[in-house]
Amino acid sequence: MSGAPAPAQRGTPASSPHRRPRWADRCDRLARSRPFEIVIVIVILANGIVLGLETYDDLTSADTLLHSLELAFRAVFVIEIGIRLAAYGRRPQDFFRHGWNVFDFVVIAAIFIPGLHGDSALLRVVRVARMLRLVRFSPGLRTIVSALWRSIPGVAGFLALAVVTLYVYGMAGWLIFGSTYPEEYGDIGRSLLTLFVLLSLETLPDLIAQGMALSPWTLVYYVSYVLITVNLLLNILIAVIVNSMEEARRLEMTERLAPDYDEDGDGVPDEVDRIALTQRLDDLRAVIAELERELRIDREDGHGRPHRDGAHTRR
Repeated sequence: MSGAPAPAQRGTPASSPHRRPRWADRCDRLARSRPFEIVIVIVILANGIVLGLETYDDLTSADTLLHSLELAFRAVFVIEIGIRLAAYGRRPQDFFRHGWNVFDFVVIAAIFIPGLHGDSALLRVVRVARMLRLVRFSPGLRTIVSALWRSIPGVAGFLALAVVTLYVYGMAGWLIFGSTYPEEYGDIGRSLLTLFVLLSLETLPDLIAQGMALSPWTLVYYVSYVLITVNLLLNILIAVIVNSMEEARRLEMTERLAPDYDEDGDGVPDEVDRIALTQRLDDLRAVIAELERELRIDREDGHGRPHRDGAHTRR
């Protein structure tokens, strides 16, 4: 009886039922080794330091050295991508099934695009993007990035609600203060800018003082704005991001645990597999909670005496 393929680490090739080339196994072990990752992280950090040094005009005499270091960094990154591609043996296309691998490949391959040479601004942007590759080497950073990505639909809904709320308060501010304080509320653009700056609450005392000079009822306008936008809306945004963070952590955990149910041979849990295992974990938590509740009832029954019925027997 043949067993299911063992899950592999994220972004690494899985074992294949066909015999893999020996060089692919060696590249696989090297790519997944801790020293290899440490070396790449050090090179990325050194590359970032060199990028920072290039911003100083006093170091123009060291341009030759910095350029040589840049070429060395490129060579290291190209070799790294080559080793990780070779780790997939005769199926290098599987390398591109993982989002972080695609990102790494695009960032490194961009330096070979015609026109991205010399000292162009676009080349500097591409070189700075290499620093983002540090994310793939840190599970914590990967979780944060995944949470932010998953929170985009919820954040989009929040932004729509925030824009509508700001627009309503902006129009109300223009009607109330437009003629008296034209610099802050002279038109809808200035009114929205004033309210946007007010989100930091730094200008709140001055605006309240101006409003009180006009009418005490203006206090209702500012108090309601602070309660609805600064407190309610921002707390909704925090809740959306925290919920996405929790989902990202759970999926990160199930990636290491879920078997590959569709038997596609990649050894990496698919999205459906991870969701299925997450649902199983939720069911298990519900069963445990129910069991704890029943045990608590048994302890309280009869002032500490064991409770026995047809379904439960305790010693």
